Amino acid sequence: MEEMIRLLAAELGQKEQYVENVVKLLDEGNTIPFIARYRKELHGAMDDTTLRTLADRLQYLRNLAQRREEIRRGIGEKLTDELSAAIDAAKTLSELEDLYRPYKPKRRTRATVAKEKGLEPLAQQLFAQSRDLPAPEELAQAYLDAEKGVETVDDALAGASDIIAETISDDASIRKALRALMQKQAVLRVTAVKGKEEETSPYQTYYDFTQPVAKLQGHQVLAVNRGEREGFLKAEIELDREQALVRVRRAVLIPGGGATAFVRAAAEDAYDRLIAPSMERELRSALTDEANEGAIHNFALNLRPLLMQPPVRGRVTMGLDPGYSHGCKVAVVDATGKVLDTAVVYPTFSKAKREEALNTLEKLIRKYDVAHIAIGNGTASRETETAVCDLLGRVKGVSYMIVSEAGASVYSASPLAAEEFPQYDVNLRSAVSIARRLQDPLAELVKIDPKAIGVGQYQHDVPEKRLDESLSGVVEDCVNAVGVDLNTASPSLLRRVSGLNATTAKNIVAYREENGAFTARKQVLKVPKLGQKAYEQAAGFLRVPESAQVLDRTGVHPESYGAAEKLLSLCGYTLADVAAGGLSELPKRMEAYGVQKAAEECGVGVPTLRDIAKELCKPGRDPRDELPKPILRTDVLELKDLKPGMVLTGTVRNVIDFGVFVDIGVHQDGLVHISCVCNRYIKHPSEVVSVGDVVKVAVLDVDEKRKRISLTMRDLPKEN
Repeated sequence: MEEMIRLLAAELGQKEQYVENVVKLLDEGNTIPFIARYRKELHGAMDDTTLRTLADRLQYLRNLAQRREEIRRGIGEKLTDELSAAIDAAKTLSELEDLYRPYKPKRRTRATVAKEKGLEPLAQQLFAQSRDLPAPEELAQAYLDAEKGVETVDDALAGASDIIAETISDDASIRKALRALMQKQAVLRVTAVKGKEEETSPYQTYYDFTQPVAKLQGHQVLAVNRGEREGFLKAEIELDREQALVRVRRAVLIPGGGATAFVRAAAEDAYDRLIAPSMERELRSALTDEANEGAIHNFALNLRPLLMQPPVRGRVTMGLDPGYSHGCKVAVVDATGKVLDTAVVYPTFSKAKREEALNTLEKLIRKYDVAHIAIGNGTASRETETAVCDLLGRVKGVSYMIVSEAGASVYSASPLAAEEFPQYDVNLRSAVSIARRLQDPLAELVKIDPKAIGVGQYQHDVPEKRLDESLSGVVEDCVNAVGVDLNTASPSLLRRVSGLNATTAKNIVAYREENGAFTARKQVLKVPKLGQKAYEQAAGFLRVPESAQVLDRTGVHPESYGAAEKLLSLCGYTLADVAAGGLSELPKRMEAYGVQKAAEECGVGVPTLRDIAKELCKPGRDPRDELPKPILRTDVLELKDLKPGMVLTGTVRNVIDFGVFVDIGVHQDGLVHISCVCNRYIKHPSEVVSVGDVVKVAVLDVDEKRKRISLTMRDLPKEN
């Protein structure tokens, strides 16, 4: 365990004591959000992302340790001190498996058949390459045995060669050297499958594609893999055979030895027949694993800012789910998300139907004092947006926003949506979801499987379990960063709170419905199946605005209430001042008193004391309120309106390996290629922008036929 701690500390650039503390906290059943927020003194204020990386890496190392012991048991009596030390020194699973390879039970191979024929001693003699060794043909005479199927000298030598080839193939040092060579010098060559060369497909870029393995991008690997599965592409790893053989020969040949020529031929057979195919499969698998992790990381990276988009709350909102044959579904929701009215209109049918649709929407806007309109970005979005812009000419003071409807159809057809809106059909539920996404993206998006939200690439290709784990962690971190209102939160939101699960979340809502609103945090302990440990993990993230205890409305954990009251006293304040919002001078007074001294008197660490002070200054604050507000529009652009050189303001919708997709108010998002994101070299666009960012872009090119917009964020004219 000590070695694991040292390794984790070195990898993460953290103190060993901090890493050890985190491991202990995790093993005690504490959640990442709880550790990140309320145990900062124990880990040096690592953020939740670092803590999750630590947890994932810890699990990998523990699995590696477990595999070491399994391998030791598998080797059994053949385990030497030297081999045991090599097993201990192995840093990766592939290195471990290489060491185990000679001892691993094998399926019946040419080498095992040869051993059954009694040819292993012959192979050992030849492989030793002693200087005084007789000719191989002479040695082989002693091993002829017609009953065993060794009728000729050639039979004996062929069997010995098979044994030597397998021995060479199983050599861990040889495989390690070749693995390093392949990673540095191998090339991935991709061609179109015969008969597909002229066929239009998403994989045309790869019909004649060559790239050094060392320079391959994750999205290229995943695209090639998918193209192979769908029968468009053929891919293979190429490595200079002679360079590889040099390393094999260097490891096994003894210059001037007997049978050297024989061993040389066996070594070449080992490489061509056993090593090269095996290592190509291994490398392809490793590239895929790395690409999968990259795609998952990218997805998580995009999901976080999407969930943390600032809410547009406090006003009545209209949600529009566009469509052609089934019409545009309409839902009006109040400031709290409660449905006020629904309708179906047909703005894309005829001129008469369009006018009828505008009249219906105008009546709803005036009746409910609608402030904002959220339009889903799916089918018929462009036509619906044009109609809305005409509508805004009739009703002033209303703005609209195109909202990603990714996952809305998944949610609307889910049992959760049916339970929430049994009176509405699937299409109207989708309109409600779109409206609520504008009001509070986090509260609405938690109802949807993160994979369906659509802020990544190849989400259907990567390992589902690993993707779910990663994205669920992001959702959990975001929900807990914001906090939830114990009296209004849905079960979908509550189950993402640290320490809670689907069962306890439903029980909280059931208790609330039966007994009325919660009036104190500690009442949660009365909820069935919610114990002390769950309360400890969850309490700080639950807000009770109705509580007489003002600290129940904040992110201060109940365990620190005494410390909070002590800090107030030291700085000349009371809980009544917290409720009144009159603590603007608290940070200055705390600094004047001495932060370290105050922390000691309050019985907490300095990081916790500073967090307490932040919460007291802004009770129940929402960190999303400090972010730039989303762009609300009142007019519409068409593709034909765009001209090269135009500078526009847009919202980042997706960040991927090769660029950034930006919503500029046209139905199609524009692409900023990675080379155009900024004026310096970057490895990934996420170094510069995140989903939800409001950015300035200039139009480079518009391809109306292919409906593609090329944008740049470089060298934009400076604003006056």
